[in-house]
Amino acid sequence: MFVCRPLQGSENPFIPEEDGAARRGEGEMGSVVLPTLRRKREVDAAIRDTLDMVLVLRFGRAADAACLQLDDILAKSSWDISKFATIALVDMDSEEIQVYVDYFDITLVPATIFFFNAHHMKMDSGWKRPGQWP
Repeated sequence: MFVCRPLQGSENPFIPEEDGAARRGEGEMGSVVLPTLRRKREVDAAIRDTLDMVLVLRFGRAADAACLQLDDILAKSSWDISKFATIALVDMDSEEIQVYVDYFDITLVPATIFFFNAHHMKMDSGWKRPGQWP
């Protein structure tokens, strides 16, 4: 599992965490176990530096009940998918993050965005907003 810490220069924002229980997401909520990105620079570095793996970014708020439920699910599954995916939480309340909220047109919270080799992966769940094409 990874823990987020402040960037220094062009350093990767993720550092390994040694605690095996936290890696598997046992006994803690996702927002405690998973790295939380609060600055645009941290999100940019995570997207740019995560290579040959899927990057899962959960946009939401730590105080929202739906976000906490999704965080718990992501934390519990992070160990199982750690060979092919990295998960990070993005705090939507941060002013710097509004660039991404606007760019990805995030209207529902929580929102999950996927990247592979710095390219956004569009996922179609079959759900349409009211008024969209059939």
